Amino acid sequence: MRESVIYQDILRQVLQQGLERGLEQGKQQEGVALVLRQLTHRIGALASEVKERIRGLSIAQLEELAEALLDFSQPTDWMNWLEGHPDS
Repeated sequence: MRESVIYQDILRQVLQQGLERGLEQGKQQEGVALVLRQLTHRIGALASEVKERIRGLSIAQLEELAEALLDFSQPTDWMNWLEGHPDS
């Protein structure tokens, strides 16, 4: 059975899906780490609730936040941004 073409094709598809999922998760984790570093640098220590909220953002939201925080001038700016972007 393991030598059948159908089995090999299904196995290849499953492995590809797992790889893609792993790459997405890695990208999301890297985005979280980058945004957390940037926010900490910009405004100081972050509450654990804020960190968890950021960890819940999608990759697209993390990219938006990373760009938006370049314009933050006060600590309340990031809270306002988060309120306007619910968790994914």
